[in-house]
Amino acid sequence: MFCAFLIAAALAFTPADARVAYDTARGLVSQHTPRNSGTIRSRMAANYLLDAASAAGANVRRDTFRAMTPDGERQFTNLYAEFGGTNECSRWVVLVSHYDTKPGMECPGANDGASTSGLLVALAGTLSSWRERKGRVLLVWTDGEECRNSYAKDDGFQGSKRAAQYVRDRKLDVQAVICLDMLGDRELNITIPSNGDGRLAKIAQHAARRIGEPNLVRLADEIAVKDDHVAFYEKGMPSIDLIDFSYGPANAWWHTSEDTMDKISEVSLLKSGRLVTEMLNIFL
Repeated sequence: MFCAFLIAAALAFTPADARVAYDTARGLVSQHTPRNSGTIRSRMAANYLLDAASAAGANVRRDTFRAMTPDGERQFTNLYAEFGGTNECSRWVVLVSHYDTKPGMECPGANDGASTSGLLVALAGTLSSWRERKGRVLLVWTDGEECRNSYAKDDGFQGSKRAAQYVRDRKLDVQAVICLDMLGDRELNITIPSNGDGRLAKIAQHAARRIGEPNLVRLADEIAVKDDHVAFYEKGMPSIDLIDFSYGPANAWWHTSEDTMDKISEVSLLKSGRLVTEMLNIFL
């Protein structure tokens, strides 16, 4: 098959996009806390994100499904938005963020879930206005990332497991899966855990240098993190986790009532958004 590729104009993530990300996260926290997976409030949160991404120009598909949990079978909702042309030779980049909150505690999830779900909404607007596309991007908002007790076969990652199977069933030619988590932290320190694709880690560091932030991303070779990228990685897709796992003193605000909007900033979301769009420019 002959495939022709055009040189596309570079994507850019702007302060206005960072404002969209922040405002979307703020609405998610103020209107939909808690949003524990498998609950009515979680489905309301999915509706909120669907409306926000649609308003940004995305064509969003809702995937409602049932899966087992330690408390029996529950209903979950993933959201998908696709961008790009119809060129069958174009490869896919998948961007993933969960939106649910940790069950069993008062956790607004401003950074852990809301910040990157808002970031995906802002990226949906950026991608919707990208008229010279030469690649394909799939945005995925997942439900059920958080576990109820401890991560096990039916406890946690219901949404990412479903999404990874969806990508596999469609036989998408995936060149990268990038999980985004906790990237709104005011004191932003993005790490890349060891359980991911080494080539993608180097690309992330290269992208950070290209946007003038050479110290934004560091490799955490000593740390493996269970996150939504694992379900894709286990199916053989090149996958990486971009996460700030130093949230507060000794990560003290993670999964607590302290995970509030005053702990995140538009400046950090701008840096994270610029990093991701620069990675897309490299891939696409």
